Amino acid sequence: MTDHAHPFATLTPDFVLDALAALGLMGDGRLMTLNSYENRVYLAHLEPGTPLAEAHPAVVLKFYRPGRWTQAQIEEEHAFARELAAAEVPVVAPLVIDGRTLHRHGDFWFSLTPRRGGRAPELGDADTLAWMGRFLARLHLVGARQAFVHRPALDLRSHGVEPREWLLAHAALPPEAERAWAEVSQDAIDHIAAGADWASSETHFDHPTRPIATLRLHADCHVGNILWTPTEQPGGGPHFVDLDDCRSGPAVQDLWMLLAGERAERQRQLGALLDGYEQVRAFDRRELALIEPLRTLRLIHYSAWLAQRAHDPAFAAAFAGFGTPDYWRGQTALLREQIEAMAEPPLCA
Repeated sequence: MTDHAHPFATLTPDFVLDALAALGLMGDGRLMTLNSYENRVYLAHLEPGTPLAEAHPAVVLKFYRPGRWTQAQIEEEHAFARELAAAEVPVVAPLVIDGRTLHRHGDFWFSLTPRRGGRAPELGDADTLAWMGRFLARLHLVGARQAFVHRPALDLRSHGVEPREWLLAHAALPPEAERAWAEVSQDAIDHIAAGADWASSETHFDHPTRPIATLRLHADCHVGNILWTPTEQPGGGPHFVDLDDCRSGPAVQDLWMLLAGERAERQRQLGALLDGYEQVRAFDRRELALIEPLRTLRLIHYSAWLAQRAHDPAFAAAFAGFGTPDYWRGQTALLREQIEAMAEPPLCA
C-alpha cells in the first residue's frame, strides 16, 4: 500500500484548516503536527475575532482513525471527559462548538480541545506517586458513577483471545516464528483463564463469592499519556490530555503501568501510589493479583494493534523492527517470562 492509499494521506494542511473554517474558526496559518500514531493530531493557532479564539488562541484538532470507534463510542468518551472536568478532575475535555464536541469533515470525525502543556511526571519520587494515586482515585470515583453503554470492556476475550485469533488468521507472523508464539500465547491465555477466582475465559473479571468491581477507566495509563505541570502553578500536578482508549475494567488497570523496575522497586512504587489512592477511594487488594495477567494481555493486544496498522506510513517509520522474526522471538520470550511472573505471588501493599 502506498502512502497515498492510506486514508490519513488526505489530511493535508488545507484540509485541516478547512475543517476549522467549517466551524467558524480561522487559523492564522501556523499548524504543527503533534505526536500521535493512532489518530492524527494538530496544533492550530487561531485568528482573533471569535469568543472561542479569545479564550483559546491555540487549539488541538484530533482526527480519529476511520473505522476504529463508532460515533456513539467517541461521543461517550467525550461525555466521560466532560463529566470528569465538571468534577474538577484534571482532564483536558473537548470543546463544545454549536452544541457538539464531535464534528465531521470529509471522511473524518474530529474534535477540538484547548492546548495544555506539561512534561512527564517523575515516577521515581514517592510524593509524585502519591499525588498520582489521588488523581487516579478521583478519576475512578467519577468512573464508578455509571457504566459505559457503547465503549467496550477490557477483558480476556478482547485483549487476549480475539487479538491472538486475528494475528494467526491473517498470517501476521513469519512462518519460522509463528508456531512458538502461537503455543506460548495460548499457554498464557489458558493460565489467565484458569484463574477462576478472578477471570472468566469469556468476557469479564469475576470472583466466586464477590465480583471484582469494574468501572470506567482511562485504561491506557502509562507515563506517555500523563502530563505534569509545576505544582506551584494554579492547577499544577498531573492531567490527562486524551481518553481515546477509555474502557471499563478493574481499577488496577490504571495503576500497574506506572510501575517499573525490579520487584522491590515496583513494590515501593505501588505502596506510594496506594498511599495516595486510599486517601480518596478504597482499593480492593484482590486486584493486585490481576497485575501480571493484565500485563500479559497488553503484550498480546499490542502486537495485534501494531499488525493491524502495518500499512500506516507513520507506523512503518516508528516501528521499523515490527513483524520481523526477531520481533516475534522477543515477544515469545516475554510471554514465557509472563507465565512465570503470573505463577509468583502478587505484589502486596
